[in-house]
Amino acid sequence: MTLPDALQTLHATFGFSAFRGVQDQVVGRVLAGQSTLAVMPTGAGKSLTYQLPAVMLPGTCVVISPLIALMHDQLRSAQANGIRAAALTSVDIDREQTIERFRSGDLDLLYVAPQRAAREHFRELLSRAPLCLFAIDEAHCVSEWGHEFVPEYRELRPLMDAFPAVPRLALTATADAHTRADILHQLGIAPEGLIVAGFDRPNIRYAIRPRDNPGQQLKALLAEQPGPGIVYAPTRKKVEDLAVSLAATGRAVLPYHAGLDADVRAANQHAFVASEDMVMVATVAFGMGIDKPDVRFVAHAGLPKSIEGYYQETGRAGRDGDPAVAVMLWGPDDFLRARQRLGEVEEARLPGERARLDALAALVETGDCRRAILLRHFGEHPAERCGNCDNCLDPPRVADVSVTAQKLLSAVYRTGQTYGFGHVEKVLTGVSDERVLVRGHDQLSVFGIVEADEVPLLRPLVRALQARGSLTATEHGGLALGGDAREILKGAASVRLAIPPRKEPRGRRQRGGDANPVGDPLFDALRALRREIAQEAGVPPYVIFHDSTLREMALARPASLARLGEIGGVGARKLDAYGAAFLEVIRAN
Repeated sequence: MTLPDALQTLHATFGFSAFRGVQDQVVGRVLAGQSTLAVMPTGAGKSLTYQLPAVMLPGTCVVISPLIALMHDQLRSAQANGIRAAALTSVDIDREQTIERFRSGDLDLLYVAPQRAAREHFRELLSRAPLCLFAIDEAHCVSEWGHEFVPEYRELRPLMDAFPAVPRLALTATADAHTRADILHQLGIAPEGLIVAGFDRPNIRYAIRPRDNPGQQLKALLAEQPGPGIVYAPTRKKVEDLAVSLAATGRAVLPYHAGLDADVRAANQHAFVASEDMVMVATVAFGMGIDKPDVRFVAHAGLPKSIEGYYQETGRAGRDGDPAVAVMLWGPDDFLRARQRLGEVEEARLPGERARLDALAALVETGDCRRAILLRHFGEHPAERCGNCDNCLDPPRVADVSVTAQKLLSAVYRTGQTYGFGHVEKVLTGVSDERVLVRGHDQLSVFGIVEADEVPLLRPLVRALQARGSLTATEHGGLALGGDAREILKGAASVRLAIPPRKEPRGRRQRGGDANPVGDPLFDALRALRREIAQEAGVPPYVIFHDSTLREMALARPASLARLGEIGGVGARKLDAYGAAFLEVIRAN
């Protein structure tokens, strides 16, 4: 099997005329029987790199994935393309039929969870039929250095070693250099098998803002973004509260968290996957098992756990390559709680966890390109400006506020490191209220020490100092010196602050998800037909065709099945199943 053969199968099965990114390199290695670790960003088409060889090669490709929902999502898409696929999970009721299909060589793909894959009886089952490939999805789960370690992944190596002639393809979107090396070692893949596609998602516009009024900030986001979206909240209660608040806008909004009944979670997830405009408010576990390509925005109502987590969670937006938006709302209390949790981390993992938190602080504090900081974290060397993040589109003024920081830290120290920002601010600005006078803080050298032009900087400055750890929280919520506070006071460390530009009128704000035409009768009719077919088939609309395929249909207006088959995303199976119906709509509009 060669790459020219693969191109023919690519078009016939998936309707694509060319590979994207490093897909051809990965597929080429798999077809040659070489084990590979492919690090590819979300939306780069990782699943195609094992689904295509599975169609071409004799035997079954065993796909190991930690998430049942993701398996079933990929299962639907594969079957819609005419690929013979099945899953063996705890929720599949056709177990005996699937086993028989595998034994008779009637499966291209067999999806299983790592817990099942590690069992002896599963190894015995695999010995009953030829295999062509082991595909290990979410491969970072095998590494303790990764941000989502799953112990059962460590048990995959003995399984694969029992079939030494079968190549291995490990896939992940989030792995730094240390984690990549560990994945190679744990899964028995030679270093020359590493292919890194890069981490950039140029279609996602990143924006990070202080959390002032999260309900109103998120409502404004929903007004700007009409497509499907995910809002991540840090606790179950905040999920529930935000879901109620956002639903008041008239938008379809549902909650998702572990405290809900399993049937409710499943129903809410199903409704979101099938929707073209719904918003899901959820804890961060939501989305891991969903391959929904048309999510137009992801918002964080609080600080993510790490840059790796942030990259993965925001990567759930814009998988179809169309414009998408990622918004983070953060507050200084997020960092205070995160630094307190470091005390619960075992000693061996503490340096890594502290470095992850510092990296997040650098991301939210910066006045430079957000994307550049993200990509440098993963070892890349991006351009200084990306042109598609808040700081590039509307650059903030970056000021050296080291002197003001010294005044603020000195006031915290001289008032006893027990008071919150409100009291410290009054001391610095010379407000003689009863509390200040009773405690004699009007007699301190820092009383009224800040100039008028420094006053507006105090609140964003205290946020920045808390983010970098220079200020910490006391047991009762007061401010105390921490981190490099003493170096700042001595002038040995500087403080630079990004000062956001003034807010523009809402009408001038840029939208991120505007790829689809507005008011195009043909495009709207094609979407309506897709929705109708999807409902009859019991699958999400994107399983039938992506929006990009419908846009190309509306633009090209093909008049024959042959011409329709030339449009990206229209493979032979879909052309045969849906071609006549879509041609009829095109002719009628």
